[in-house]
Amino acid sequence: MAFREITHLIENNLEQLNYGVAITDVDTDGEFEAVVMGFGYPNIILKRDGEKLVNVATGLLSDEEMHAIGVASGDIDGDGQEEIYFLNTDTFGGEKKFFDRLISFENNKYIDLFELSIHENTRNFGAGRSVVCIDRKGKGQYGFFVANYASPMKYYEMDSNNYLHDIAPELGMDMVTGGRGLIAFPMHSDKTDLFAGNEMGPNYLFINQGNGRFTEMAKNFGIQDTYEDVRGISALDVNGNGILDLVYGNWNGPHRMFVKINDKFVNQAPPNLAEPSAIRTVIAADLDNDGDDEIFFNNINQPNRLFKRINGEWRRVELGTATESNGCGTGAAVWDYDSDGTLELLVSHGELTPQTLSLYKSVNDNNWVRIMPLTQYGAPARGALVRLKTNNHVKIKHIDAGSSYLGQMEPVAHFGLGKLSQIDEIEIQWPNGMRKSYQNPEINTFHRIEFPF
Repeated sequence: MAFREITHLIENNLEQLNYGVAITDVDTDGEFEAVVMGFGYPNIILKRDGEKLVNVATGLLSDEEMHAIGVASGDIDGDGQEEIYFLNTDTFGGEKKFFDRLISFENNKYIDLFELSIHENTRNFGAGRSVVCIDRKGKGQYGFFVANYASPMKYYEMDSNNYLHDIAPELGMDMVTGGRGLIAFPMHSDKTDLFAGNEMGPNYLFINQGNGRFTEMAKNFGIQDTYEDVRGISALDVNGNGILDLVYGNWNGPHRMFVKINDKFVNQAPPNLAEPSAIRTVIAADLDNDGDDEIFFNNINQPNRLFKRINGEWRRVELGTATESNGCGTGAAVWDYDSDGTLELLVSHGELTPQTLSLYKSVNDNNWVRIMPLTQYGAPARGALVRLKTNNHVKIKHIDAGSSYLGQMEPVAHFGLGKLSQIDEIEIQWPNGMRKSYQNPEINTFHRIEFPF
């Protein structure tokens, strides 16, 4: 698979310690920016300027006094634009000094909702890792679930009076463990479920009961994996049966490919994929638009890996310069920043030594289609499912609510089509469980789909 390095397109790409990456529309101009967390260094926000990507982070968004690692976005207040959660961590576990931020763009300026006096007692002072947004009732407003380490998990929602509350205790989700990776989409129910990959203890699988409350069922589904240490998590249809499965990396342990079979997850990771590594980010995406997802493993101080399904088998394939044998990878995300229909791969580095960001893309001339469903309020419908139907075959994607490790992908279902020239149908399942189909959508097009109900 041919990757081309295009890091030179990032202007003023300085060496620093970076961590999680999220893709969202920061300035409400209709285009996505990449938000990169800085640990003891300024945060970075990469915005397209012609062919270049320029850093537009200033003031509160730059926030260089903090130690940011995790990031995710979602519309918490139903105003149609996404707020951004910055997870700061200055210690490995337990209580920390630096509180998190929840950035909102209001009256043409950025504010931190946690800095408002009414929310001072709600702040998260637990050392955390990943963040994910969840619309647990399907009403178009998201909460933020925070995977803390050696302190209670948090789940922030906003009530009708615009007050933030930690509802994790009310929902029985305030567990204490070594929280690491998160991913949220309908895994078993018609609403949004949550998988939390942990360290030094079993994983959690929170199944939505349909009313916005959750039951923890990891043991029932066979996905506790108690003795491993999870990092990055992603979802894809591993075997082409139209059902999303889970793939995740364990830190210097066997990596997993959990295939959903009825009411169980069964690990079917081939030996080459399971081979242990110092893994951080895991991304599943169709990077070359050939119609099949690849799996990207971002390692720290070890070569990155790429896996592709060839003749029904997952095989390791060449990454070229994206192998980054000396890269201290800490985060990564994909998005189509230049709107040409091919995903770019942005990799952040840090922890062991300051390094620059890296940017890659595949060279291909395949067809594609991009689908972005919207909520009742016009924000990205993160957690939705999108099914694409062609020639009696179904492909499925989820709109990312937070995944990989410490970050979040663009809120778009990106389908590579290879040389396919026509789509029969797309079906969208919104976070409220309702579905609607659209016939023969145009290919090589980005479709924004408004909430239809």
